[in-house]
Amino acid sequence: MDTIQDLIVKGKDNLPDVTPTPPGFHSQATAYELKSRLEWGEPGLTIIDVRDHDAFNECRIMGAITMPMDKVPQLAEATIRKERDLYVYGSDDEQTAQAAQKLRQAGFQKVAELKGGLKAWREIEGWIEGIASNVSPGPGAYNVVERLKDFAQEKAHEKPMRP
Repeated sequence: MDTIQDLIVKGKDNLPDVTPTPPGFHSQATAYELKSRLEWGEPGLTIIDVRDHDAFNECRIMGAITMPMDKVPQLAEATIRKERDLYVYGSDDEQTAQAAQKLRQAGFQKVAELKGGLKAWREIEGWIEGIASNVSPGPGAYNVVERLKDFAQEKAHEKPMRP
């Protein structure tokens, strides 16, 4: 039986694209899905980078927080609500899956594995920060109209992964 959230997602998918809507949450997420949610301006998510501290400092998804693999569940339980949408990435998809599993076992309800991690994020020109980035956000970053145009373009490229 479908949950209320599943019914809402199905309903949104059947509506014409009059008003853009952010993509739904999936346990296996593409970089496009995460970028669409961020462009939409959804503050209700947390991006967790489980790579080592040096890699995190070098380059990361803008706004990501660092949680070393050996401390993932403890740090998350101390700082994040269990109902929050979490997007996790590591040095590869295997490390990402391990971290996601640890979070799920700790009781976090919505944990998405960011497929392709930082590499996939950079391929779609997602925002990054860190020592290696030193790039300004661009001319339309603070303009709502420009962000909605960018969102519409990303939505057109989106290929969601179904759970």
